Amino acid sequence: MTASVEEGASRLRWLWLACLVILLDLGTKAMASAWLTYGEPVAILPMFNLTLLHNTGAAFSFLAGAAGWQRWFFVGLAVVVCAVLVRWLATLKPHENWLSIAIVLILGGAIGNVYDRVVHGYVVDFLHFYWNDYHFPAFNIADSAITVGAGMMLIDLFRKPSDEEADRP
Repeated sequence: MTASVEEGASRLRWLWLACLVILLDLGTKAMASAWLTYGEPVAILPMFNLTLLHNTGAAFSFLAGAAGWQRWFFVGLAVVVCAVLVRWLATLKPHENWLSIAIVLILGGAIGNVYDRVVHGYVVDFLHFYWNDYHFPAFNIADSAITVGAGMMLIDLFRKPSDEEADRP
């Protein structure tokens, strides 16, 4: 096995985290679908409800009102993004753990949501935060993982590499 193949394989060891995100996401969506009534909020804490909703669009219900073509468009887009993410993950250097974690969080979230689109035709959302009369769009564990992963990528853009990282090939 060549060094680059071994390094790529070492990066892929982070895929367990993507699997954990997928399991948590699909498990919580199944519980929400079984235990909650569609559209009826269940108060948990001040400013937080569990509210079962179905999103046929993308983030913030973008294209939710389209004629149905968006379902397969988003599935296709997610498949391409997942392939790019796995390839990118395999090319990272062994010390790039932060970026590896960011990538697998996004990957796990994307797979969790694409599963919903393929099986149900919509994404199950149920986490519902609000402040007074302002209601943040409902979301799920997959959305949270994607957001955290994207945030980590942004932070990575601005991080100064340590002297040890800068000296590595």
